Amino acid sequence: MHAIRRLDLGYFVRPASEVGGPEPRVEPVLAYLVRRPEGLLLFDTGIGAGDPETEAHYRPVRRPLPEALAAAGVGGADIDLVVNCHLHFDHCGGNPLLAGTPVLVQAAELAAARRGGYTIDALVDFPGADYRELDGETEVWPGVRVLPTPGHTDGHQSLVVERPGGGAVVLAGQAYDFASEYGQAVLARRAAREGVAAPLPGYRAWLDRLTEYGPRRVLFAHDHAVWEPVVG
Repeated sequence: MHAIRRLDLGYFVRPASEVGGPEPRVEPVLAYLVRRPEGLLLFDTGIGAGDPETEAHYRPVRRPLPEALAAAGVGGADIDLVVNCHLHFDHCGGNPLLAGTPVLVQAAELAAARRGGYTIDALVDFPGADYRELDGETEVWPGVRVLPTPGHTDGHQSLVVERPGGGAVVLAGQAYDFASEYGQAVLARRAAREGVAAPLPGYRAWLDRLTEYGPRRVLFAHDHAVWEPVVG
């Protein structure tokens, strides 16, 4: 069986100082449950408990991971593998609830998290943490591949899930904040490749590799919108 289910794990309020506008913005926190013949994979685990300063800054509202999993008909013990796009507290917050479950992370990301001042330390090293450090692109299961997508953090990674009928679904995490930003980058790449004269906006180099998989849907951690290509 092949399926991807989006999980609602709450939201937070990004202050206006980070938005670049006059008002704050409320952003969802989304995780993804990937069901494959090899097992169940969970991409991101929600918002962890922060220190008082972080709580006051982002005012998070959490939906507990066990509740979200139960709504999908599974429990924490059913998860075979966790992939975190990166280790900020709003993406790895449920990891301690899955102690003993292998967690795939880029080695550079884990090293950055362990240097301190990066995330909530207790969400990184906890009893039963079982990290499997990756160094670049890695096939996790047949048709399921971790792809480095640096930008938001140096060790950010996305998940490419190939579909039996062709094309792929990409779980992009925070590779771009919004589907519209990703779409703009795809068009910038197209314009550059088609020889449109400068000036043109830049785009992240990993888009070249991602495009090789022929994405048919790209989903994000902080945006309900989904990017899809124009076909025909």
